[in-house]
Amino acid sequence: MSTYEFIAPCHFGLEAVLKREITDLGYQITKVEDGRVMFSGDQGAIARGNVFLRTAERILLKVGEFKATTFDELFEKTKALPWADFVPQNGKFGVVKASSVKSKLFSPSDIQAIVKKAIVSKMQMAYNIEWFPEDGANYPLRVFIIKDMVTIGLDTSGAALHKRGYREDSGIAPIRETLAAALIMLTPWHGDRILVDPFCGSGTILIEAAMMAAKIAPGMNRSFTAEAWENILPKKVWYDAINEANDQVKDDIETDIQGYDIDRSVLKMARKNAEIAGVDHLIHFQERDVKELNHPKKYGFIITNPPYGERLEDQESIKGLYKELGKGYERLDSWSLYMITSYEDAEKYFGKKADKNRKLYNGMLKTYFYQYLGPKPPRRRN
Repeated sequence: MSTYEFIAPCHFGLEAVLKREITDLGYQITKVEDGRVMFSGDQGAIARGNVFLRTAERILLKVGEFKATTFDELFEKTKALPWADFVPQNGKFGVVKASSVKSKLFSPSDIQAIVKKAIVSKMQMAYNIEWFPEDGANYPLRVFIIKDMVTIGLDTSGAALHKRGYREDSGIAPIRETLAAALIMLTPWHGDRILVDPFCGSGTILIEAAMMAAKIAPGMNRSFTAEAWENILPKKVWYDAINEANDQVKDDIETDIQGYDIDRSVLKMARKNAEIAGVDHLIHFQERDVKELNHPKKYGFIITNPPYGERLEDQESIKGLYKELGKGYERLDSWSLYMITSYEDAEKYFGKKADKNRKLYNGMLKTYFYQYLGPKPPRRRN
């Protein structure tokens, strides 16, 4: 069975989380860079990576990597790659995205055009034909040029992996599913512990947590571009990955996962999203102000993405929200709190300096992940 190299992009600052996920799936990490993790695996890694990875944005099958400082060099080195090993004679192919950072070649449209032209030239030689119908499966390409190093990969995912398929509706500025999953993985929370999100919005953090608790793979209920690539991996590989995912599901567990929001319409969205994800029975949503944050039990977790007030007129109300969150946290006995926000004065109005502060990027938006660490619960006696 052939061994391939894969590229898994992720949010900047979360490479270590994705690296751990890939390792846990049984694949070898080959390289880690800002915003992406490379690993090797067989054809099954295409299906299993797409189905199981919670923090990757997509899975790219690497075709080649080389240095290029001129468009002639880009053309010739792209042409030299074994394109017939990846794209069949009737395959539809094109560069859906090209990006360039600190490189001599910086025009995305020119990069796209030249790479496409080079692939056509190589495939004309390989298949001994002049014209390609491109009426078969789709093989979208992505090109990254960083410091003159060109990487070309086939996008096996199609729609980005944060699109799990459960979020039909969302509130204002929803957190991405992949980022929500990564935040949970950065905490010691697990399914038998209490979890509250007092600003739950459309429910993304809680839904991702419930899916983890029930061992529901994030990609088991959606489709992927590479499902049609039967020249690279047979349908059985996909069936095997889905069967593996189904065998792991444990949705009859008991959880204490709660979501609060003061907006009734947003809570309606959250309940609908949780129902689509198959975890509505694991989450209790309620219309509740952050001022009412309380819980009788010890050693719980708050993981939340509070509003951060983009508009000037929101600033005063935002200060009050963080103050109330801080007061509510003081009322909780031995809890831990994890908060992601772009609001730079969050600590100031929360009223307590974080034990840890990690900088992350939500797209191009710089955010802060504040961590307030409560005591560990005593060990249970057997």
